[in-house]
Order: sequence, then C-alpha cells, then structure tokens
Amino acid sequence: MKINLVMIVKNEERCLRKCLKAAKPLVDEIIIADTGSSDKTAQIARSMGAKVVDFQWVNDFSAARNFALEHSDADWNLVLDADEYLRPCDRKGLEKLLAHRAGVWLGGITRYDSYRDGEGVSQSTSVLPRLLPKGVGYTGLIHEQPEGNWLCYPLPLSADHDGYLYEDKGERNLPYLRQAVKQYPEDGYYHFQLAYTLRNLKRQEESLEYFRSFYKLVKPEESYRAEGVVLYLYTLLDEGTTECLDEAAGIVEREEASLGSWPDFCFVCGLFYMKRVLSDVAAYEFLLPNIERCYLRCLQIGEKPEMGGVVGTGSFKAAYNLGAWYEVSGQRELAVKYYRMSARAGYGPAKERLKVI
Repeated sequence: MKINLVMIVKNEERCLRKCLKAAKPLVDEIIIADTGSSDKTAQIARSMGAKVVDFQWVNDFSAARNFALEHSDADWNLVLDADEYLRPCDRKGLEKLLAHRAGVWLGGITRYDSYRDGEGVSQSTSVLPRLLPKGVGYTGLIHEQPEGNWLCYPLPLSADHDGYLYEDKGERNLPYLRQAVKQYPEDGYYHFQLAYTLRNLKRQEESLEYFRSFYKLVKPEESYRAEGVVLYLYTLLDEGTTECLDEAAGIVEREEASLGSWPDFCFVCGLFYMKRVLSDVAAYEFLLPNIERCYLRCLQIGEKPEMGGVVGTGSFKAAYNLGAWYEVSGQRELAVKYYRMSARAGYGPAKERLKVI
C-alpha cells in the first residue's frame, strides 16, 4: 500500500519544514504544488525530499488541489496544509485499518486548532476528510471538499494547527466566498462559510443574514451543520437584542433533541439561559435552573474531540462556568468544588477565582 502526502503551498517558509518532518514517517512520497511562492518555500520542500511542481494560480483552490493529486500515484493521498503538524501515528496500524474497510470512503483526521481569544490561546477540534483514496479529487472554489458523497470514517490520525495564531485569511477569503454563494445559492455550506468568516471579522450583524440562510438550506445529515448551529447561536448572543434572544430561544428548543449530546451545544445553551435571564429577570427567572442543568450536562458528556468543538466545553470551561454560577447564587462550597475541578486542568481564570473566594 502506498500513501503519499499531497499539498498546495504559497510562501510557507515559517512552518513547512515542521509540517514535512512530522508527516515523513507516515508517507512514501511528498508531492507539493507551489502556487507562486516568493520566499524559500520550494527550496525547503526540495531539501525535505519533496517533488515540487508549479501551478499557475487561477483563483480556484480545488483546481490547485486536483493538479497536485494528478502527480500522485498512491493508493491513498494524505492532504495537509503547511501549518498542520501530524502527531505520531503507527503506519502499520493505519494500513490495517485502510485495508479492512472495502469500497470507496474517506479517512478523517482530528485537527486541533489553536486560536486567540479573551483568555489567551484556546483550542478547538474538527474531524476533516483528509485521507483520500486514489481517484477522489476536490470541488469548490474555496473551502474545497472532496468530490462525491462518500462516507468519512475517523482514523487514529491527529494534527495540530497553528495558522490562526499567525494569519487571519478572512479578508482574503471573503471575495471567493461571496462568489461561491452567488454561484451556488442553494448550497448551505458556502452560506455557512461566509457567515463564519464574517463573524470572525467581527461583522456579526452582517453574518446573521448568512447564518439564517445556512440554517434554512442545510440538510440534517451534513457534517458541518452542528458547528453552524452553535456558531449561529453565539452570534445571536453577541448581538444580544431582544429579537436575537427570541430567535436563539427558538433554535435551542428545536435543536435540543438532536444536539443535546454534544458538549458545545449544551455549553452555548448555558450561556443563552444566562443572557435570557439577565435580559429580564422578572420575566425569565424560571429559567435559572437551566443554567446549572446545561453545565452539569456538559460535564456528564465530557470531552468529545471526535465530534469537534472547543476543547474545555466538556471539562474545565464548563466546570468554571458552573463555579461562577454557584458563586453568584451564594453556594460557596459548590463554587469552590467546581473552580478546583477547572483549576486542576490548568485553567487560569479558575485559579484566579479561587484566590478571591
């Protein structure tokens, strides 16, 4: 069985060597399509044993991916970006898994994304179809996806991604996404990606238009639906108007049956009930027990990296919010209990609250 690493790159001298070093033990060959680098990217790639082919950029990420794949003769193609670093994996064990399942299918890797927020650096996970069998290519101008309706099965492959710490590609991606939405107006995926990008650019009000269209268009079985629903809720809470909270209430009620076993959904529900109560205590005081219920449910479910989402919503972040809830409601012993649970995981805000109370 032959496994190749297939990449597209442009000006990736910061991270490419680290990426290739991590992936080399798992693959037979490395094929890299350079889309116009002006730094030492190509030189670094060749020094690491990669075959480098030049691709003239045509404003189409799938075209570049497929050009690179055409230069691979492997049974399976591992697709990475230069700012993704594979964690160690047993090649023989992986081959057994690949050989065990018949037919055409895609292999999913769990990616750990580091990003900056108000607390410093946090992590989230997502399972991405990145191990492609021979003959499967890509479609889509941007945020390209494998062609066909093949099932994706998670593999014991994980990668760390640090690109969000160094570069925000939102402004670069925006015109591509607007073009994709215009070209494929019934494709909920592009509406979701445009909404997500606008949200990251702090253009929440504008993003809501596309979160709403995503929510109408997306099919229940789509893998990105759950993430989209949760980000939709966060955006409504960020806006915080009565109308937005009413809209969020409807979504929470409709989605609880299907998403209630995912810690990220339970976590944002806890935030929703808190904001709802604070918006009008007299009218919504009856919702107070739901705050506690949601965060306890997060801890009951636990961390689910294979489901994607923010690291900590099933552990230390939920424990911290539960501690805060018990503190403001005058239940000091319980507050200390859950702050300590959060602090044991190394969560800084919990350590600070313990010093105070």
